[in-house]
Amino acid sequence: MAHPRAGQPALPEDLIDVDALERAYYENVPDPSNPLQQVVFGTSGHRGSSLDTAFNEAHIVATTQAIVEYRRNAGITGPLFIGFDTHALSIPAWRSALEVLAGNEVTVLTAEDDSFTPTPAVSRAILTFNKDNPGVQSDGIVVTPSHNPPRDGGFKYNPPSGGPADTSITSVIAARANELLAQDLQGVKRIPFEQARASEYVKDYSFLRNYIDGLGDVVDLTAIRDSGISIGADPLGGASVGYWAAVASRHGLEHLTVVNPAVDPTFSFMTLDTDGKIRMDCSSPDAMASLISARDSYDVATGNDADSDRHGIVTPDAGLMNPNHFLAVAIDYLFTHRPQWAETAAVGKTLVSSSLIDRVVAGLGRPLLEVPVGFKWFVDGLLSGRVAFGGEESAGASFLMFDGSPWSTDKDGIIMALLAAEILAVTGKTPSQRYAELADRYGETSYARIDAPATREQKAVLSKLSPEQVEATELAGEPITAIMTNAPGNGAPIGGLKVTTENAWFAARPSGTEDVYKIYAESFKGPEHLAQVQQEAQQVVDAALGG
Repeated sequence: MAHPRAGQPALPEDLIDVDALERAYYENVPDPSNPLQQVVFGTSGHRGSSLDTAFNEAHIVATTQAIVEYRRNAGITGPLFIGFDTHALSIPAWRSALEVLAGNEVTVLTAEDDSFTPTPAVSRAILTFNKDNPGVQSDGIVVTPSHNPPRDGGFKYNPPSGGPADTSITSVIAARANELLAQDLQGVKRIPFEQARASEYVKDYSFLRNYIDGLGDVVDLTAIRDSGISIGADPLGGASVGYWAAVASRHGLEHLTVVNPAVDPTFSFMTLDTDGKIRMDCSSPDAMASLISARDSYDVATGNDADSDRHGIVTPDAGLMNPNHFLAVAIDYLFTHRPQWAETAAVGKTLVSSSLIDRVVAGLGRPLLEVPVGFKWFVDGLLSGRVAFGGEESAGASFLMFDGSPWSTDKDGIIMALLAAEILAVTGKTPSQRYAELADRYGETSYARIDAPATREQKAVLSKLSPEQVEATELAGEPITAIMTNAPGNGAPIGGLKVTTENAWFAARPSGTEDVYKIYAESFKGPEHLAQVQQEAQQVVDAALGG
């Protein structure tokens, strides 16, 4: 049920108290015995709010010390690149991290003028350094909760691969961080911020120049410039705010307009998301309502979330595109306009992304790599070139450069936004018009995600289901063709269940924070069939859970 003010401008009562949030960061001390106040790495790092004592100074200094010890044991001797976004808690956490890194005599590269840094710019910096310095490895930290509400903070580690760390790394870091919390931070080395920032260990680095100068190697900026199309780029108050102006200036894109250059840690300029919260989700029509209302002002308009790892594509003819639709369009375009890519290079997708992608990839004659939720599963493939494109249903993706080498092994909302402009410039059709052509060829899909109630015990059972526990043989009138608890692309456990038929599928995964499980579902037979799939999916899962 949508909030009554969803899609409407935020009001004063919707805004956070930035001073209170920052005070809580320093004053609230986590209880190491409380699971809700421990360091926990999800799919994109440790997240929480200082107001809940889930993201506080103690968490960050402990986690940073754990990262220092991890990289030392792993033989990582190059610099650590650190960036932060525009959330209110990001600057305090960045300061805390620098105190510990410098205190441990780790060489740190941070942005000139202490400016905001998008996630993909950190990934790009790691890859660039490692390529230019064989035998020496660098890594990175990104201080961001991505598109989360303004009250949240986030802290993410990227190893030398340049992408999100997998659980074999984050489990070690989290365990050590919680051990340090339990020991009242004994073993944490740190020095005061002013001393750290001025020390020989903390150095300035131009993330922006390194990133912007290379963009022509991954996107056809010449075609965009020569076409004269107008682009509206909305940073949604995030870290890409300075980058879009630099893209326009550096590459001569005279018709690129930064729609809203404002930076405000309360994000007061946002429209409320579907649940009534302020959330910089560029895939949400409610959060993107302002840009959608201006869609006739530009040939193509784009949005990014706070750390710029996600993208939203707005066209005059369709408004905000469904993220799955743009992923399919991007794949179809890239694999027909990147002749230097290896013929064996695969397309990566998460198993809750649209099956339209499967049909497009089959039509291209390319291999498909279907993996569990989380961009970390694409990192090694992008790094080696075995995967040319990796994308998630939540509007996150990255792809290789023209020559088939990696650009960013983390999600990159900036190149995806520029790709939308390239598609229009080269084909003369908006991405939404290209989607309509794909739908005519492969079928129109109906896709949605809903939540169903589940106890903590039921969620634990769901996360460890085996296919044999599912007794159903049909789903919404069609024979079941596959029951999966491991991803077909790499055999990794999906932490839930996916059931497919010829024209539909559903996937069920437990929520990490609420007493619900998420049901993702899709049908090529229309909205009514999708509703039937959703209803029967809940019955299938409840039966498997013993409900």
